[in-house]
Amino acid sequence: MKAYIKAISYYLPKTILTNEDIVKQFPEWTIEKIDAKIGISKRHNASENETATDMAVEAGNKLFEEYSFDRANIDYLLFCTQSPDYFLPTSACVIQHRLGLPTNIGAFDINLGCSGFIYGISVAKGLIAGGMAKNVLLITSETYSKHLHPKDKGNRTIFGDAAAATLVSTEGFADILNFSFGTDGQGANNLIVKTGGMRQREPLNDLEFDEFDNPKSSDYLYMDGAAILNYTLDYFPPLVFDTLQKNSLELQDIDLFVFHQANKYLMTLLRKKLRIQEEKYFRYYEEVGNTVSSTIPIALIEAFKGGFVKKGYNVMSAAPGLGYSWAGVIFKF
Repeated sequence: MKAYIKAISYYLPKTILTNEDIVKQFPEWTIEKIDAKIGISKRHNASENETATDMAVEAGNKLFEEYSFDRANIDYLLFCTQSPDYFLPTSACVIQHRLGLPTNIGAFDINLGCSGFIYGISVAKGLIAGGMAKNVLLITSETYSKHLHPKDKGNRTIFGDAAAATLVSTEGFADILNFSFGTDGQGANNLIVKTGGMRQREPLNDLEFDEFDNPKSSDYLYMDGAAILNYTLDYFPPLVFDTLQKNSLELQDIDLFVFHQANKYLMTLLRKKLRIQEEKYFRYYEEVGNTVSSTIPIALIEAFKGGFVKKGYNVMSAAPGLGYSWAGVIFKF
C-alpha cells in the first residue's frame, strides 16, 4: 500500500531572537556578518516554561484545524525530539492525551536530530505499508535553545525552536517513494550534550572558554563545527546519489531540492558541491533558523504553498544529523 503526505502544519514560539538582539549581547558580531555567513535574521525560542511537548500539541491542533481533519481518525502517533519533558514516560503518550486522540492507537518517541523527519516518515510509511495504520501523525518538535549556554554566540545565531505536525496517510498530495539511510556512531561526540542522561547524571560544571571566548561545557550542547562541516561535505553527496539510485532517477530528474535547512553557509557549499541550479534549490531558514528535525517539513509546506512545487514534480529531501545519522527520500507531488 502506498503512503502519502496529506497535511503539514507548524508552530513557532512567540519569543523571537533577532540579529539585533544578538549583536547587543555580543558586540563582536555584526548584523552584516550574521546575514552574510548564517543567513538567518531571526529565530523563535521557547519560553522558560514552554516545552517540546507543549509545542507539539500546538502544531497538532493547528493541523486538525487547518485541514479540518478529524483527530478520531488518527491511528498512530510518532514524536521526534531530543528535548523531551521527562526521561519517562514517553512524550508521545502525553501528547496523545493532550491532543484528545483515540486510546486504541500506537504512540512512541524517536530520539533523532536533523535527520529525524525523514526517519519518522519512513516509519510512518512502513506502518501504512504493513497494514498497521491508515493515518499516522508524525510530530517533530525541538527546543535546542534550552540546550545552549547563554554565551554560546555561534549556536545561538543558528538554532531556532519549532514544532511541525505531518499527517501521513493512504492518500495525499505527495507520494512517499524510496529512502536511503546511514549511521556512523564514531562521530557521536562531535555534537553532544554529555550530562543529564544515565551515563553522567549530574552536571560536571566544567565550563571553560576558548581563545575566541566561546563556551565549552559538558552540561550544554557542544558542537565541533569543523568536524560537523567535514562530515556533512563527505557524507552528503553519496547520500544524495544513493537516494537517486534507489529511486531509479538522475540528478537532472529532480525538480526541487528541499534539504535540511542548516544555515546559508553550509547550504551554499552543498549546492555548489552537488552543482545544483539555484532555481531548483529551495531555502527557508531566514525567518525561523535551523529548527533541527522540523526544517524539512516547514520548508516543504512553504514550498508547496508558495507555488514552488507543481503536480508531477520530483522533490528530494535529505538531511545529515548528529549521531552521526543521515537519510534521504524522494517525494512525488
